[in-house]
Amino acid sequence: MRLHDVMAARTTAQAKLNHVVQIIGEATASEVCSIYLLRDGVLELFATQGLDQAAVHVTRLALGEGLVGTIAQDNEPLNLDEAASHPDFAYRPETGEDKFHSFAGVPIIRRERAVGVLCVQHADPRRYADVEIEALQTVAMVLAELIANADLIDDAATTTRPTPQTASRITGLKLVDGMARGLAVFHQPRITIDHTMAEDTEAERHRVYAAFDRMREQIERMAAQAEFGMGGEHEEVLQTYKMFAYDEGWSRRINEAIDSGLTAEAAIERVQQRTRSRMRQIDDPLLAERMHDLEDLSNRLLRIVSGQMGTAAQMGLRHDAILIARNLGPAELLEYDRRRLKGVILEEGSLTAHVTIVARAMGVPVLGRVRDVRRLIGEGDLLLLDVTAGTVFARPTSAIEEGFEAKLLMSQRRRASFAALRDQPPVTRDGRRITVMVNAGLRDDVAALDLTGADGIGLFRTEFQFLVSATLPQRERQQRLYRDVMEAAGARPVIFRTVDIGGDKVLPYLRDDSSADENPAMGWRALRLALERGGLMKAQARALIEAAAGRTLNVMFPMVSEPWEFDEARGLFEAQRAWLADRGRKLPLEIRYGAMLEVPALAEMLDIMLPRLDFLSVGTNDLTQFLFAADRANPKLAERYDWLSPAILRFLHRLVAPAREHRVDLGVCGEMGGRTLEAMALIGLGIERLSITPAAVGPIKAMIRSLDHAAITQALPGMLANPPRDLRGVLADWARDHNVELS
Repeated sequence: MRLHDVMAARTTAQAKLNHVVQIIGEATASEVCSIYLLRDGVLELFATQGLDQAAVHVTRLALGEGLVGTIAQDNEPLNLDEAASHPDFAYRPETGEDKFHSFAGVPIIRRERAVGVLCVQHADPRRYADVEIEALQTVAMVLAELIANADLIDDAATTTRPTPQTASRITGLKLVDGMARGLAVFHQPRITIDHTMAEDTEAERHRVYAAFDRMREQIERMAAQAEFGMGGEHEEVLQTYKMFAYDEGWSRRINEAIDSGLTAEAAIERVQQRTRSRMRQIDDPLLAERMHDLEDLSNRLLRIVSGQMGTAAQMGLRHDAILIARNLGPAELLEYDRRRLKGVILEEGSLTAHVTIVARAMGVPVLGRVRDVRRLIGEGDLLLLDVTAGTVFARPTSAIEEGFEAKLLMSQRRRASFAALRDQPPVTRDGRRITVMVNAGLRDDVAALDLTGADGIGLFRTEFQFLVSATLPQRERQQRLYRDVMEAAGARPVIFRTVDIGGDKVLPYLRDDSSADENPAMGWRALRLALERGGLMKAQARALIEAAAGRTLNVMFPMVSEPWEFDEARGLFEAQRAWLADRGRKLPLEIRYGAMLEVPALAEMLDIMLPRLDFLSVGTNDLTQFLFAADRANPKLAERYDWLSPAILRFLHRLVAPAREHRVDLGVCGEMGGRTLEAMALIGLGIERLSITPAAVGPIKAMIRSLDHAAITQALPGMLANPPRDLRGVLADWARDHNVELS
């Protein structure tokens, strides 16, 4: 209320800021309170209590320079009991701040960009309490209104118009594959909050209650109208989304912000800023993605309460459009006309995000992690989206357009030619039949069997159901999914991999210690975690056995590193089969047990393992990074992560003869088998079962049907005996000389 009085006073903006730092310093019992504002691209000390007044309008820090510059650059608060110990600390002698130890600062945010920094300091080392930091953030929101109205900040600091007007090539992360052409459409206009201080707290509270009711009605209506052709995990996504909409904790935090004196709009924005800050601190990527649903709902609630409901979806798409957004929630995507929506570009986004799952079900290509997309692309710009290449061209030249159209036409023709192979078997020129299966994880993925003519599902990732669920899936739900998948597959085999969770795939509702692992990919995950949590694996075992009644059940255990782990997992399944048999339940005709070879140690135990196995699948993704000690997600190690390295091929070659000797079906599942040159090499090693992404089935079939099996199996051992430095190049030359169709 004191700040409200200051803002209402008929004084200069500088006088108001001088008064504000006094009020904040007193309220937080701080000996220093300072305000820095962004002017001419640098942060200038505009007002202070406690520092030398001679430093005002003299001390200036670049973005990223010192603690103040770091806060503005990262859009994140800092709370330090010893400021000088921070690596970004920069001493400015003119301020006289050397006698102060503790430091806390928050960004002053306007239109999602930092336009200044509010900070407090204290002589004694102490961390400020969370409630004090939140109070500073609330004050910073009020300050944003004050400084914007007083024209104290750069116009460029809040501009949203892209600077380049020429053709631009922008890169991002491939989320949903595909190509598209359309005009750039921004998902929603920015909502500028002009009034932050409430005149009537109860009136603001009633506005929020009414907005919540309306938002929930919208969500219920959209969920009821969503059509995908058949059920799937995206339906569970929408249920999780609805759960967030009814979350009492979220509405309570907004009410608390209103109690502090904020308007309804400012309270929603305040809680949204806090959520964004928390999201950036979450190490678990899956939990962070779930928080994006809450971000989506916050945007929706803010539009309702402000009366600015005009999203691009509600206004309607008049042309073929590429949608631009910082992020999207699944329900927001469903609002768009699917006849006009050709693609989506996100500033954030990930492969496990709910919107990605729904977009894949809709068949809409999505490019994510496009930094500064709303600055680089303008409303109405022509966009050429090529998710396959991980790029989008904005404002393309005629030459770029011609090249894109040619590639799009070629892609369509190639897809048509691959589709024509659907009913053709993957048989080499000399008559060797290769088994080509697909990897899957969602109920809808099974449709790829008929679309591609694949031989079955060589890897069904059962953890996907766990990853998209808000709570641990009950046994009945698991059983229903597994039964639906087997019924859809018909006579074609399905290999179910038991849950591979933990490590870098943490479930927010399942507590474990893997998040503390220094290297989660090698940590407490997959079979290691499942065996420790016997209840989880018993429920899955029962669900799989009951779902496979009257059929053959293929079960595969991930991340097996020693024979006893496989024995224990198999014993757990057999105990559940016996338990069900005692109760007269219908059982599978047969249970075939397999293991994934991802941990190199298992290769040294093959003489013991193979007599126990019905099949063995090599997980090339994890195996390669373990062999090379090269994280596959690290771009600096990309050159080390080559599946056509002689070390990888020699390792795989040593598996073939023992597997044949014990009559164990040996296959490869992973990205390696889905690339034509790599798949040719695998066949040359003697591996004749591949499980790959559905999109790769057509190209792999075409390669197999152009390949002479005897020729490649004779040539490859010689290449490995004395490997050239560039084995990839040698293999490519061999394929060209032997007319092998590569893509």
